[in-house]
Amino acid sequence: MLELSKMRNYESRSISAENFNGEKGKGGMAEDGTGKECARSLGKGWKISPSVIIESGQVFEMANINASGIIKHIWVTDDCPENRMLILRIYWDDSETPSVEVPLCDFFASADYQEYAQLTSLPVCVNPKRGFNCYWDMPFYKNCRITVENIHSDKVTLYYQVDYVLGDIPAGHGYFHAQFRRCNPLPYKENYTILDNVEGNGHYVGTYMFWGMNNNGWWGEGEIKFYLDGDKEYPTICGTGTEDYFCGSWNFDIGGKYQEFCTPYAGVSKIIRPDGLYRANQRFSMYRWHICDPVYFKKDIKVTIQALGWRNVMDKNREYLPLQDDISSVAFWYQDSVCKVFPEFPSKEQLQII
Repeated sequence: MLELSKMRNYESRSISAENFNGEKGKGGMAEDGTGKECARSLGKGWKISPSVIIESGQVFEMANINASGIIKHIWVTDDCPENRMLILRIYWDDSETPSVEVPLCDFFASADYQEYAQLTSLPVCVNPKRGFNCYWDMPFYKNCRITVENIHSDKVTLYYQVDYVLGDIPAGHGYFHAQFRRCNPLPYKENYTILDNVEGNGHYVGTYMFWGMNNNGWWGEGEIKFYLDGDKEYPTICGTGTEDYFCGSWNFDIGGKYQEFCTPYAGVSKIIRPDGLYRANQRFSMYRWHICDPVYFKKDIKVTIQALGWRNVMDKNREYLPLQDDISSVAFWYQDSVCKVFPEFPSKEQLQII
């Protein structure tokens, strides 16, 4: 906690619908906005612009900061009735390629957010009823631009706050990145790729996965693998099982039932169970933050995970069964340059949780 008491030469700022540009002394000055009618008897300064309306197909610029600084906290909530219909993008230092390109809900480790589940961790919290919070440090040297695209068929109301500091940032701070991928179904005997085509010097700091089972039985025997600095056929870091990587063990099984859990660095925050009718498959929302144990790379990094279950599970001669599950992920990392190679972002139909 000594770091908290250290004096710094920063200026605090905040961007929201009540201060679109984060200007000093100019918050709450709106005379028009989504709260104007409710404040009709109160006037200026009384919550006239608490939110914005994003029309279908519109890209809304949530923040545009032309200075050096650090994003310290982002809070967001919305009224969209479908999952993955809002896309978050963040651009650093005049780059035309986003360093963050993720469905808004997946960025906050909550792919299926229409059904609430508490998530309590150090860098990400999801609080009642659908309050998204992140505390990742995101430094920038010249500017930062944050957008939200609405791909839903109707308009969406967005409430948001971006808290940041302005000031000189010493050299040596990496750019924050987050990349989304989804594969449904995973081809037979293929590994799922969490991250690839990253070149530079940096460190990997987190994984979020939303895993949908397409088979019965246990699904998490697969190993996660980190290929570092020229690794080809075999990785430098190889895990022992999916539940082990997410800091659990023995199938997350307590008394014959999967058990949710949230800790500062890892958890299974949500399990979607069959309802006996239309909801047939189980899905698992899992996070693993490498805050105390970043995975460092000097030149390049690739991260994969296997999807493995069991064949002949009751037989003493049982063997692994490669699975063809519905898997999506977000990889979080820092690197010394802006990553220019992101995979093609999925279409609206490919994003849908079905």
